[in-house]
Amino acid sequence: MLADDYGNLYIYKNKDFSFTKYDSLGKQLGKMMLTVPYKIQTVQNPLSVPLFSENAQELKFVDQNLNEIQKVDFKQKFGFIKMTYAEDLQQIWLLDESSKRLIQYNFRNDTTINSYPFDASFDDLMDLLVFENKIYILTKKSIRIYTFKFEKIFEAEIENAKRFRRENEFILVITNNSIIKYVPEKGMVKIFEDPDAQIVDKNTLAYFEIKANKLYLYSLENNKKAEPQTESEPDQKNTEKPVEQPEEKKVEPTEMPIEKEVESRQNSGEKPADSTLEKLIEDSSEVQKVGV
Repeated sequence: MLADDYGNLYIYKNKDFSFTKYDSLGKQLGKMMLTVPYKIQTVQNPLSVPLFSENAQELKFVDQNLNEIQKVDFKQKFGFIKMTYAEDLQQIWLLDESSKRLIQYNFRNDTTINSYPFDASFDDLMDLLVFENKIYILTKKSIRIYTFKFEKIFEAEIENAKRFRRENEFILVITNNSIIKYVPEKGMVKIFEDPDAQIVDKNTLAYFEIKANKLYLYSLENNKKAEPQTESEPDQKNTEKPVEQPEEKKVEPTEMPIEKEVESRQNSGEKPADSTLEKLIEDSSEVQKVGV
């Protein structure tokens, strides 16, 4: 599950390789039926969502309706690409497993800008991110940060890591049931956690989680007491807590589960969306069973 900054939700299912987009009330806005597995990098720019397939050795970009707008084929030009990171609408970073190199590639004019030796292990690789001359590598159990000279500058253990998310200068790690921020002075700092959650995600305004087959929305905290927020942007510095600390107070939902909102709309006589969040939650439950 991924959430963009407009509150739209995206579900990718390994079971049938489907990728579906819903609005906040569960109305389906678009759907793709893919023939091979794909990894969705980010939905922060819903006008251009990148999807990478290791099997097909290609990168797709889809628009806000999940229509394909561009495809980049790596088979003819490179060896075997293990992971990609689309930096912007022109450049992508490629981890070439066959040549053990990190490649900066401009796909608009089909040119290789830079190539760096990168002889790290490609086992259990979950995600790749390049930012401010640093290379972030995520595996199922750890995060590692390198320079372009292949010097390791940071490493930490992380359980059940899924993917990266970048918010301005901050790098976040999304796991099964927590969201962790990399802070250079402190290391990895946990900013959200629910041990009972099935899936968690975040956009710039809120945290999302699926728990007990319900979708919950949490506003960002602005103090350690985790009081509900109704005002403008919070100060997240006070919400951070080192990963090593065993207990963490979790913010209570500031809005009722979205299922309840759909129910209240139905009770008031207002016509609900054609496809409610019940379908969305069923989809995400199936995702959890097979594993993303």
